[in-house]
Amino acid sequence: MSDPAAETPVGPDGLPRCPWALSAPDYLAYHDEEWGRPVHGDDALFERLSLEAFQSGLSWITILRRRPGFRAAFADFRIADVAAFTDADRERLLTDAGIIRNRAKIDATLANARVLATWNCGDLDTLIWSHAPETPGPAPHTLADVPAVTTESTALAKTLKKEGLRFVGPTTAYALMQACGLVNDHLETCAARTTR
Repeated sequence: MSDPAAETPVGPDGLPRCPWALSAPDYLAYHDEEWGRPVHGDDALFERLSLEAFQSGLSWITILRRRPGFRAAFADFRIADVAAFTDADRERLLTDAGIIRNRAKIDATLANARVLATWNCGDLDTLIWSHAPETPGPAPHTLADVPAVTTESTALAKTLKKEGLRFVGPTTAYALMQACGLVNDHLETCAARTTR
């Protein structure tokens, strides 16, 4: 059996990282400062949910590099503001080169905001975090140990869909869980695993 520590690449500061984090500076910053750290608040979770949906079928680096454009286009993902977007806003989004101009994903984001605007403050936060695993899973040794879907992400996707949200399949739900700290999928030897 190979030594996981020997397989873990190190960053420019000499600390071990998850291998994907070292493929681009944008990934390194995201890995070290955001990925796997707890995110709370309905607007913040709406942003992550929306970005994960836009990422479907694309590389995450594409989304990260366009994140400022997404925030500008979608009113910093303030649910109430996005829920009030008009048909003219939809048309503006479809021509905005700063985001991914996918009609289905734009429509889903607008529809999701309208659904969420009818909820009480804190409901999205409570719903998402209620699907966090009761006990943490084992630390992954390699990227092959990191699942794409879990029982919890499948349940979260079903609940979100039942509540009327769109573009929230089990894989998207699991990526959301990883990004927002519901699970800790930093590799066992990754420095960020203990600092999150």
